[in-house]
Amino acid sequence: MAPFPQKVIRCMFGVGEKVAPSLAGRAAFELFCRTPDPRKLTPKERIAVAAAGDFMQNARRHCLTTPAGRVTAYEFRAEVPARRAGTVLVLHGWRSRTEYMRFLIAGYRDAGYRVISLDLPGHGQSGGRKLTLMNAVEAAHMAGQWFGPFEAVIGHSFGGAVSLNAAAGFMPGIPPLETKRLVLIAAPNSLPSVFEGYSRQLNVGPRAQASLAESVRRLSGRRLDEFMGDRQLAMLRLPTLIVHAPDDREVPANQAKALAEAGPHVDICWAQGLGHRRILADPAVIERAVNFVSRRHEAPVSLH
Repeated sequence: MAPFPQKVIRCMFGVGEKVAPSLAGRAAFELFCRTPDPRKLTPKERIAVAAAGDFMQNARRHCLTTPAGRVTAYEFRAEVPARRAGTVLVLHGWRSRTEYMRFLIAGYRDAGYRVISLDLPGHGQSGGRKLTLMNAVEAAHMAGQWFGPFEAVIGHSFGGAVSLNAAAGFMPGIPPLETKRLVLIAAPNSLPSVFEGYSRQLNVGPRAQASLAESVRRLSGRRLDEFMGDRQLAMLRLPTLIVHAPDDREVPANQAKALAEAGPHVDICWAQGLGHRRILADPAVIERAVNFVSRRHEAPVSLH
C-alpha cells in the first residue's frame, strides 16, 4: 500500500475508533479480505506469470463452483503414468496464484503424483475480489470432492493455514478434507497475531478490533482466538512437515516453532536465507517436501 493512502486509512480508523468503533471494525475486516485486482499485475508479477506460461500449457483447467463463486483448478498429470503415486493438492498464499507454485508442482509431478492446484478466490483466474479463510476452505473442500482423497496437501503462507483448517474440519458445516499428510511452507500459526499486526499497521483501535473479531465469528462460526494452528495440529495428529526460513519477514520464525511443538507427528525443516517467497523455488526445499510425502523423509534437518 502506498504511503499516502495508508496515512489516510490510518487517520480514518483513528477517528472511527472514537466515533463508530463497531463500523470501523467491520470496515477493517472487509478491507483485510479485499484482494488486489488479479488483472492489474505489478511488473514483477507479469514477469513471473509469463515465465510460467509454457508450464501452465501442460495443465488441464477445471472450473469449480463454490458458495463464494467460481474457482479455477489446474490438473497436472504425472510425467510417467506407470509411476503414478496418487494425488496431491497445492494451495498458494495471499497475492499469489498457481504460476508461483510451479517448481513445487513440477517436483511432485515428476515424482509420479497427479497435482491439483487452485487459484484461490480473488486470485489468478478465479472469480471474486474477496478471500477469507472460510471461502478458501470451501474451495479446498470442493477440490476434495472432485479430485480427492489426497496423499498430501501442500500450502504456502495463507495457503498453509487453509490446508490445516481444511484438513482439521475446523469450519462448521464443512467436512474435513481427506488427506494423509500436510506440508506447510512459511505458514502462520496464529490468526489472532495476524490480525494484531494488521491492526497496528492501520491504526485499528481496541474497540474496533473487538468488532473485527466479531466479524470473524459471524463468518466462520468460531472465535478468532480459536484459530491457532498448533492446537489444531495437536488434535489432528496428521504427519506434517513445517518448512520455514529463519529470515522470513512476512511470517516470523516463531510461528513455525509453535507449529512444530504440536507433537511428535510434526517435523520442521529450516531453510536458511530463503525468505518468504524464494523458498518456493529452492531445489532442496522441493526435494525435502516431495520426499516427506513419498515417505522417504529422514530426521528433521536444516537446509543450506
